[in-house]
Amino acid sequence: MKIYFKLLSFAKPFNRFVPKYFILAVLAVIFGLANFTLMIPLLNVIFEKVEVVTIVAKPEFALNLDYFKAIFNFYFASIFKTYGQVGALQFVCVVIVVSVFLANLFKYWSQRVLTSMRTHVVKNIREALFLKITSLQVGYFHSQRKGDLMSSLSNDVNEVENSVVSSVQVIFREPLMIIGYVVLLFSMSVKLTFFTLLVLPISGGVIAWISRKLRKEAEVGQGLLGEMLSIIEETISGIRIIKAFNAQQYVREKFDQQNNKYRSVLKSMWNKRELASPISEFLGISIVVLVILYGGRLVLENQSELNASEFITYIILYSQILIPAKNISTAITNIQRGIASGARIFSVLETDINIVEDKDAVAKTALNAQIVFKDVSFQYADTKVLEEINLTVEAGKMIALVGQSGAGKSTMADLLPRFYDVTDGQILIDGIDIRKIKLHDLNQLMGIVTQESILFNDTIFNNIAFGNKSASKEAVIAAAKIANADEFIVKLADGYDTNIGDRGDKLSGGQRQRLSIARAVLKNPPILILDEATSALDTESEKLVQDAIHKLMQNRTSIVIAHRLSTIQHADTIVVMQDGKIIEQGKHAELISMNGTYKKLTDMQSFQ
Repeated sequence: MKIYFKLLSFAKPFNRFVPKYFILAVLAVIFGLANFTLMIPLLNVIFEKVEVVTIVAKPEFALNLDYFKAIFNFYFASIFKTYGQVGALQFVCVVIVVSVFLANLFKYWSQRVLTSMRTHVVKNIREALFLKITSLQVGYFHSQRKGDLMSSLSNDVNEVENSVVSSVQVIFREPLMIIGYVVLLFSMSVKLTFFTLLVLPISGGVIAWISRKLRKEAEVGQGLLGEMLSIIEETISGIRIIKAFNAQQYVREKFDQQNNKYRSVLKSMWNKRELASPISEFLGISIVVLVILYGGRLVLENQSELNASEFITYIILYSQILIPAKNISTAITNIQRGIASGARIFSVLETDINIVEDKDAVAKTALNAQIVFKDVSFQYADTKVLEEINLTVEAGKMIALVGQSGAGKSTMADLLPRFYDVTDGQILIDGIDIRKIKLHDLNQLMGIVTQESILFNDTIFNNIAFGNKSASKEAVIAAAKIANADEFIVKLADGYDTNIGDRGDKLSGGQRQRLSIARAVLKNPPILILDEATSALDTESEKLVQDAIHKLMQNRTSIVIAHRLSTIQHADTIVVMQDGKIIEQGKHAELISMNGTYKKLTDMQSFQ
């Protein structure tokens, strides 16, 4: 139950809900119990077994059960004496109606408080999850399936809402009902109540066994659902490739396989869940029959302190105790699914954030002198990606990183904005270790344009102004013009208010890339990172994008990762990498004259 209470901790501040709910729930229970205790005088009137006791004066007020019994008997006796049996019957019926009305009114108000708490908890869980996901380092997402994260934010949170949070009413109100019923039953017959309490644990043990089985299957089911969502996400993202390779049947079979596994687990889970209710009902009725058999014999043999009317009321009260007991057993069964979902939620929430801001971090808003990679090494899991990198990038200069795939070029670029932290060594900006710079300021120093244009299902304006709430229409248009994007934007039906679809699918590759460049232009960063920004484009689009990049790079410090070496020949320094090490560096002409790896790469591309 540790996870259960951790989930409920999202209801903080508790004083906003708990005191109100507790008071209203207690009042609902009190008036609910009063409805059944009034059955005794009602039955006595009907069976003409009323003994009128003359009451001289009203009892003195006291906050206990005896006072309320005495005040009721006072008015009951007075009305019976004045109006006879019919008047007494009418009085009891009116009191029952008022009591039922108040019980349901307080129950409704308590439910309103609980609904407010329920929505508050779910909102807080989703906020905490989304905040955590956006705070985690980039490397975390390389080892996680998107489907699992999507499932946590959607299905797992819904499951927590439907099982754990909705069970709060049962877990906190129903025990009050049971305690109230037990107190009343003991006040009526100690001997009979002890007998009934001896047989109740039987049903509790059966329900506990079902709950344990249900929780195990719920954990398996949630994992299978995450895998299914991953397949769906991959299918939607790669639909062009799937169709191009006639792989529809393959992905369908893969999905059907997971879907059938999930169906089997879900079927078994629901069968066990539905089994809890009929079993508890059967056991409950069986126990009531045992109580009738045992208690009826005591009444018939005059061995009980109960008369016939009181015994009937006792049976009615005891049958009512089974309702909250059944609700609790059903809630405990349902909670197991919520706890399985809660465990998955906390596996995300309790993940350590590796990229953290130093408590003594300093502000840094400009690059004044240089960026220095000093003895930098980086290792991912057991794989060494970079080793002893030493490189100085002067402010305002263009550095190009070249080399074969897997040489470590992109990793070097990812270390600069702290998508990862170095394993050994330091990266310095103007002599300050980047781990000592405030994360917001460090990210604000960087502008990044990647090979894959990362755009969002929003308008062109919002994609260019992404992250900049104060961006004006004029500034966005100016940035688009520099990126050679304004010419195609104004031809669209809604111009800058055009929605570009999921990942910008309504635009061509060149248009998407120019929007990415416009976004970087608007940010106006002192450091620019270009990761093969033109390698996926056709010749005409590449020319437009390359022209936009040249405009963007003016008066900035640029780190360019290039596949096409013809685009970086004018770089101030070209760094050649191989197996995570720098093996050559210099200007284009210098590297050609060295007749080394760079010369070989250039010759290969020239031959192509």
